[in-house]
Amino acid sequence: MKRNIVSVVTLILFMPFLGQAQDFRSVRWNRDLMVNLGVGTSTYFGEITGSGDLGKLNPSVILGAEYYFTKRFSARGQFAWFRTSGDDADAPGNEEDGRRVRNLSFASSNFEFSAIGIINLVPQGFRFEDRPGINLHAFAGVGVMRFNPTTEYLGKRYTLQPIETEGVRYSRVTPVIPVGLGARIKLNPFYNLLIEGGYRFTFTDYMDDVSALRYPDPASLKSDLARALSDRRAEYAPPTTIGRRGNPDTNDGYFLLNVSLQYYIPWEVNKNPQKKLYNRDKYLRKKCKFRN
Repeated sequence: MKRNIVSVVTLILFMPFLGQAQDFRSVRWNRDLMVNLGVGTSTYFGEITGSGDLGKLNPSVILGAEYYFTKRFSARGQFAWFRTSGDDADAPGNEEDGRRVRNLSFASSNFEFSAIGIINLVPQGFRFEDRPGINLHAFAGVGVMRFNPTTEYLGKRYTLQPIETEGVRYSRVTPVIPVGLGARIKLNPFYNLLIEGGYRFTFTDYMDDVSALRYPDPASLKSDLARALSDRRAEYAPPTTIGRRGNPDTNDGYFLLNVSLQYYIPWEVNKNPQKKLYNRDKYLRKKCKFRN
C-alpha cells in the first residue's frame, strides 16, 4: 500500500514536465476547474500541548477540487487526513509543574471535509494561462472533522471516547471553520504550486479527551480502566492536591500547513471536443472593433 502511494505521488510530482510535451493548442480549452494533491504538517492546540502552547508537528495529506466562478473568486471542496498528538511529558518547566504531574497523553488520526471560498489578490486574467506568476489569496469556509483520541497504557493502545474518562460520552464528529492565507506559484500553463496555511476553529473540547476542570469522582466512572486513564498522576508521583485536569472554557483547534501540486483540467471534455470554449482570434477582432 505504501509503495502504491509513493508511486502515485511521484507521478503527480513529475506531471508538470510531462505537461510541457502536450500540444500547446490545449490551452485554448477554457480551464476553470482545478484539482490538487498535497502534503504538509498539522499542529494541535489544546490542553495537552508541548512547549508553550504549540503542539507537536504531525503529517497531513490533502486532496481538493476548485472552481473559478469569477476571475477573482473560487470555491474548493477539500478532503484532509491529518494526525494530532500531545504528551504532558513534553510540557515546559520543571518536574514538579502541574502539567507534567498530570501525565496525560493522546494521539489521533483525523479526517476533515470542508468547503471553502477563496478571494485572490490579483484576478486570474481573461484566460487561465494568463494568470499571475505569483498570487496571494485568503480563504474561509465550513466543514466537518472526525477525530479519535487514543492513548497507551501498560503497553496497549486504547480508544478513549468509549471509555469515558470524564464520565462524558462526547461525539467524535465536530463542525469546523477553516480560515487562512495562501499563495499560488505558476509552474507552467497547466500547473501551480499551492501553499496554504489555515487554522481550524472547532466546536469541541475533546480532540485530546481532556476538558473538565477537575478530575471526576472515581466512583462515578464506569470501569477500572476509566479510573486508571482518567487520573494518571499516581504513575508519575502520588497526588498531593485536588489538581486541575483541563480547561472547559476554550475549545480545541488545529492548524494545517500544506504544499500541493494544482492542475487545471478541461472540465467540459465530455461536450463536443471539436468546439473550443473560447475563440481568441474572434475575441481580439471584436475588442479592436470596439476600440475603433
